Amino acid sequence: MSETILTHALLVLPEDVMPGTLVLRDGLIAEVQPGRSSLAGAVDCGGDHVIPGVVDLHTDNLERQVQPRANARWPSRSALLAHDAQCAAAGVTTVFDALCLGDLGFDPGRVQTFYEGVADLAALVPSGLLKAEHLLHLRCELPATDMVPAVESVADHPLVAMVSLMDHSPGVGQYRDIPRYRAMRQRQKQMSDAEVDARIAELLERRARLREPQRRWLLDRIAHRDLPLASHDDDDVEEMARNAEDGIRISEFPVTMEAAGAARGLGVTVIAGAPNIVRGGSHSGNVAAADLIRAGAVDALASDYVPAAMVEAAWIAAATTGISLPRAVASITDGPARMARLRDRGRLVAGLRADLVRVRAVEGLPMVRAVWREGERVA
Repeated sequence: MSETILTHALLVLPEDVMPGTLVLRDGLIAEVQPGRSSLAGAVDCGGDHVIPGVVDLHTDNLERQVQPRANARWPSRSALLAHDAQCAAAGVTTVFDALCLGDLGFDPGRVQTFYEGVADLAALVPSGLLKAEHLLHLRCELPATDMVPAVESVADHPLVAMVSLMDHSPGVGQYRDIPRYRAMRQRQKQMSDAEVDARIAELLERRARLREPQRRWLLDRIAHRDLPLASHDDDDVEEMARNAEDGIRISEFPVTMEAAGAARGLGVTVIAGAPNIVRGGSHSGNVAAADLIRAGAVDALASDYVPAAMVEAAWIAAATTGISLPRAVASITDGPARMARLRDRGRLVAGLRADLVRVRAVEGLPMVRAVWREGERVA
């Protein structure tokens, strides 16, 4: 029997913050006690906050380790190890690696990252050497010609724990502003106006031809898994209602306040981006996540592309949006755990997993000082 005692801590519980002590035993939280422990072996947390381990339902961070520069691709397994270490250092103990299935003609490297990432996770997860627990979040690009074979390759994989339906075509969702989309593509690929316009026309034709049949195929193909399903970059209220009827009960990064409000009216839970809060707004010109929180329209935050944003976003939300610290912390712990149907983590409650993060705020900036996964120190 292994036991660790953390004392002199501010425990962020589901409803309040309590000065107290945690007893960790055999990978679980055994006791949650008020006050300090006088046992010689207890770890003195120096008055730091202790929160549950962060659950990140959507991170693209692996892609950024694989492609640290536009023309420099990093070895896949080395990239995964760097990604894992960054997540653990940021307090993320449960990672949903959001890998993209399908390319719309601008990011062919993403498909390679998907196939290599799945192979690397299949090899490394059983080894027990990864610091965080990794699960797969399949980001399925509905109008992409290569989406179907990619899904077929992994539809029954045991690590798959979530699926999102995406459409990054120009004119919808995140890219509903076509002039903005055109300018972005010109900058990224140094394409002429004519080349960009030709690509936009091609993508719109492909969307009209493939999106609906491939949407239905995907829902039928994964139905037997009964996985949490999400829609992505929602902006169409009627489409959201159709999604809800089809069992898609998570709205991931709705791009307008109206879309987030529609999700709430449909009983659909909402994920917002933690970087949106840290940066003070969306990098794509969409609705500010802080405004969604103020409107009561956010159930969980996800790191999207910066794992370290999670804890910082929770502290910022508690300081600026009128919600309590326990509620803000729940948006990166209990909220996402519930969405993912992971009932064994996300709260400082006896009997749940001892996934924990020690945090000290320095001039308002939260610093992760230690991380435990199932009672074992990993960062």
